[in-house]
This record gives sequence, C-alpha cells and structure tokens, in this order.
Amino acid sequence: MQSWILPTTLALACFGLWAFLPKLTVRYLDPKSALVFGTLGAVLVSVVVLAQMGFRAQAEPRGIVLAVLTAIFGFAGTLAYLYAAQRGPVALIATVTALYPVIAILLAVLVLNEPITLRQGLGMVLALVAIVLIGG
Repeated sequence: MQSWILPTTLALACFGLWAFLPKLTVRYLDPKSALVFGTLGAVLVSVVVLAQMGFRAQAEPRGIVLAVLTAIFGFAGTLAYLYAAQRGPVALIATVTALYPVIAILLAVLVLNEPITLRQGLGMVLALVAIVLIGG
C-alpha cells in the first residue's frame, strides 16, 4: 500500500465528520459557543502532538506567523460554517464549502506561480458551475 493512502483515508473520514457534526452541534449550542468548545478539541489534539514531539516544536518566525494565520482562517471558516449549518441544509453547505480547493488553486497560480493545466482549469470552471447549480 502506498504511504499516503492511510492518512488520506483518515483525512477523508475526519473531514466528512467535520462537515456533518456541526449540524447536530448547533441544535444544542449557538455557533459561537460551539466554536469555543471545538477549540478545546483542537487544544487536546495539539497537546497530544506536542507530547509526541517531546514538547519541542520548531520555532521559525515566518512559519509561526503562517501557522497562526492558518488557524485564524480555519477557525473563522469554522464559525461561518457553524452559522451556515444552523440555518441551512448540511448537504448543500458541505458541498459548496468543499469547493474551497478552487480558491487554493487560484492562489497557487497567482502567488506561487504554479502552473495550471487545461484539465485543472476545466475542473475549476465545472466546480464554479456546480456552485451555481447546487445553490440555485
């Protein structure tokens, strides 16, 4: 088995649960409270990872700033997702938000000068069409 298959499958399962569980969560908590308690879960995972690292994380300033920005955008997105899950159908919300790679691809092209193939470009166009069809 290829070394990436197991972590990819685990990520798929975790993200699937991540997309579904907020719909249940906001039945009992408002989105802001759900985010606060969800952060406790993130802290627990972080402590386990830090312990596995012998409590010696790398500390390069640029990497730290980028990691903090990643967390800020991730938690802001999570809060927005919780509000969306509270107000709409999780099947639609999960589908539309799962198209976030379109933004990542555009940024990779514009900021990192990564090439994009015709096939990838067509896929992005189809993803945007999917948003229109699903949202309409």
